[in-house]
Amino acid sequence: MLITVKESIWNQLGASIDMLENAIRSCPDEVWDTERKFWYHAFHTLFFLDYYLSTSPKTFAPPPPFTFSEFEDTLPERVYSPDELLGYLQYCREKGQTFISQLTSETVEARWVNQSETMNYSMVEILLYNMRHVQHHAAQLNQLLRQEIDQAPDWVFQAS
Repeated sequence: MLITVKESIWNQLGASIDMLENAIRSCPDEVWDTERKFWYHAFHTLFFLDYYLSTSPKTFAPPPPFTFSEFEDTLPERVYSPDELLGYLQYCREKGQTFISQLTSETVEARWVNQSETMNYSMVEILLYNMRHVQHHAAQLNQLLRQEIDQAPDWVFQAS
């Protein structure tokens, strides 16, 4: 049963990540860095995707060149390029696959607790929470694309 659960979670979390990737790839340069901050919403989504995929959230550190700006409630010091964010997305995709593949009947019961201890979830629940967060922002980016260029990527049913 655990194999089916792990495959199902990856199929759907991976689909959310694919939808985020499709939105980033579909964003034209003239929409990337406007007052609507497409790039920032994409970065925010990736930062927290990475964070929520950390088995030890209290020691989390994003990979360079990314910073802790999201924890500090400030914008990053510069605009990240689509290529930088697509690289971060691939990093997170691999981290997600590893996180899920390493789940066992024992580790699914382990707790994911953030620094402030305001979030306390099982490892399965943090994956579901993470999926909801990614999908929420992928939909937000798709809406922004529809508003700005009158098109957006299609729905992804399962991870590719």
